[in-house]
Amino acid sequence: QVIFRWWKISLRNECCESRRGEIKESQEDFLGDSSLHIQVAILFGAKVLEHVLNLCRSNYDFLERLPVPLLLYIISFLELEDIARLSQVSRRFKMICNSNALWENIVENFCDTITTEMKELAQEIGWKKVFFTNRLQLQLQLRRRRQKQDAQNKEV
Repeated sequence: QVIFRWWKISLRNECCESRRGEIKESQEDFLGDSSLHIQVAILFGAKVLEHVLNLCRSNYDFLERLPVPLLLYIISFLELEDIARLSQVSRRFKMICNSNALWENIVENFCDTITTEMKELAQEIGWKKVFFTNRLQLQLQLRRRRQKQDAQNKEV
């Protein structure tokens, strides 16, 4: 059953006596009531209306509603191919699957030790790039970064 309740809120005395309003409809009746859809969209917005309609149709995506930290934890256990596929599901999952937080977690799971130099490099180029860069190239980048810092320190 779909139930909408509302109350009038006003500073005027005549509204203090007003009662709350309530509409109760079955899910099927609500799905067919376009005038109520319009009222819900006006009061609560199109996203709330879409959410309620999806609930009535049993189209509820629980995974989409999970908080990002929990999704990051779950995704970090997936295989790389699965992460690539998941990133194509929606904008939200694309953002999460390409986030520095996820790739930092993945790098930490794959690598034995992560030096502060590697962390600084990862902050510059991104953890995903660090993960997919082979060790020789990574060592070369770290060496170049060290030389650049040494040159800057000599100038000061």
